Amino acid sequence: MRKGEKGAWVSIVAYLVLSAAKLAAGYFFASEALTADGFNNLTDIVASFAVLIGLRIAQKPPDKDHPYGHFRAETIASLIASFIMATVGLQVLISSVQSLFKGREEAPNILSAVVAILSAIAMYFVYRYNRNLAAKIKSQALDAAAKDNLSDALVSIGAAVGIGGAALGLNWLDAVAAIVVGLIICKTAWDIFYSSTHALTDGFDDIELLTLRSSIEKVEGVKSIKDLKARVHGSHVLIDVIVLVDAKLTLVESHRISDEIERRMERKHDIMHVHVHVEPCELA
Repeated sequence: MRKGEKGAWVSIVAYLVLSAAKLAAGYFFASEALTADGFNNLTDIVASFAVLIGLRIAQKPPDKDHPYGHFRAETIASLIASFIMATVGLQVLISSVQSLFKGREEAPNILSAVVAILSAIAMYFVYRYNRNLAAKIKSQALDAAAKDNLSDALVSIGAAVGIGGAALGLNWLDAVAAIVVGLIICKTAWDIFYSSTHALTDGFDDIELLTLRSSIEKVEGVKSIKDLKARVHGSHVLIDVIVLVDAKLTLVESHRISDEIERRMERKHDIMHVHVHVEPCELA
């Protein structure tokens, strides 16, 4: 979790620098696309702080009100980040469409495209850092932040293309690029929103569940699986499984099978929260 905080801080610092540069360049070089991208990064600062707070809360130990811990604070932080991104995306879309229909005579300075390209390169490296860190610590909130980093890099590339076209005489292309920026922001917000609400409502990937079932079935002594459920709890996965074993086994032997299931889940899938219930299976 503390390593995840480093990723959030890297995003915050990057967004502070880039938003200031883009807003200033967008104003002085008359680029709507770059200005929209700058406002996008401003909201990303707020979203990154939400992720940081979520990671901090998730580190709190279990208490009487939260016996499973506070890990879902990560998921809630991702949900808040999606709302912030959606709000900005809609605002960018509205202002860009209005600008497109209103028309403009002044073309943006080509230097604003250079700022956009440099910003895209910087955000791509931030994305790589956070993506690798999220995979290492299995953090849902940091993974959402990494997806936001990647969308920001793509947004800056789109802005650079629009600015370049406008500088060549297609003034309307800058506003179109701003619209594309808004759409990308909204799409990223929706992806994060869907992922967060899916986890908060105890949704779980069917394919991953089949993989877990296959692993448990290979444990020696397991005759079949009567029921298997899994849910995401922040960066952790919780499993509840009912297995059928030979009715003639002793309690000690059945307990050995339960221990082996737990060890297999930890060793192969890095899952350490497994509740195993053993039931007798009458063999023909």
